[in-house]
Amino acid sequence: MSDFLVAIGLVFALEGILFAAFPGPVKQAMTHVTDTPDGTLRIIGIVSAVVGVILVWFIRG
Repeated sequence: MSDFLVAIGLVFALEGILFAAFPGPVKQAMTHVTDTPDGTLRIIGIVSAVVGVILVWFIRG
């Protein structure tokens, strides 16, 4: 459980850094996301999740 909380903390830290350092590009990216079809977003989400699971699997063994 502590690993999960560390992962959530890292997500918040990275998101915060992106929003603080690059607010303009982040806003622009969000507007592009609203224009992207649902199917494309779904595929990107699935691929990202699979890559994340594989990465954790290799690192944690």
